[in-house]
Amino acid sequence: MARLTRSAVLLVAGVYFLVPLLASAVFTLDIPGQGLTLSSYTAILGAPGFTGSLLLSLGLAAATVVLVLLLTIPAAVAARLSAPRLRPVLEVVCTLPLVVPPVALTAGLGTVLRWGPEKLSTTPLYQTFVAVQNPDFPFVLVLAYAVMALPFVYRALDAGLRAVDVRTLVEAARDLGASWPRALVSAVLPNLRGALLNASFLTLALVLGEFTVASLLGFQPFAVWIVQASGSDARLSVAVSLLSLLLTWVLLLALTTLGNRRRPSRTPRTSRTAERKTS
Repeated sequence: MARLTRSAVLLVAGVYFLVPLLASAVFTLDIPGQGLTLSSYTAILGAPGFTGSLLLSLGLAAATVVLVLLLTIPAAVAARLSAPRLRPVLEVVCTLPLVVPPVALTAGLGTVLRWGPEKLSTTPLYQTFVAVQNPDFPFVLVLAYAVMALPFVYRALDAGLRAVDVRTLVEAARDLGASWPRALVSAVLPNLRGALLNASFLTLALVLGEFTVASLLGFQPFAVWIVQASGSDARLSVAVSLLSLLLTWVLLLALTTLGNRRRPSRTPRTSRTAERKTS
């Protein structure tokens, strides 16, 4: 009975996800008057703005992953090792963006960006406000995406830190003469590889699909370009959406493969370290 129930649930879930995808694929392939054709897909590379918006989204995603990991990893490790009483505070701060709508976040950012040039036009900070709004690479979107990704990244890192004995790893590295940054990079991070990959993928998926903040601030990453393209060619926009979904899955498989790849044996390095310490 339990096996039948499990099979029924999987069947319903599969139909729920696959039917819209198949309907979208048929919509892009079966064109009235032309029959089955790949013209919607072959026209993607020649569509104005496609390459630029896709590269912009990938660049924003990479920068967001780096920024949010640099912010959360030291804070999560320090809270676990030195200030366990601050862990609830850190958790509340990192999960707070879940209750802040993207529209409210964008309204706040827009107010600051308008206020800055007016009040700080005679100071060096004026150039900073101009630089973060550069259309070629709007760093203000990286800041906004890092805030929005904090809940997912913190949850992934916290689950990874709960699975390893961080204190023992750090103390062992320190006993072998490693500095605090070296202990974090060489002893802790390799044991958090799965959590780091999960956090990176969640951030990547968020950035590639985010529309509200970029649209309201007037920038055109990939999600905004898809919506704008749908106004002129609906089949093209659906084809691009399917390819973006495929791209996301390919990146997920790449990250999963990277995470499951067997690491080289660390025994020789440990032996060399012990030999140097003994000498």
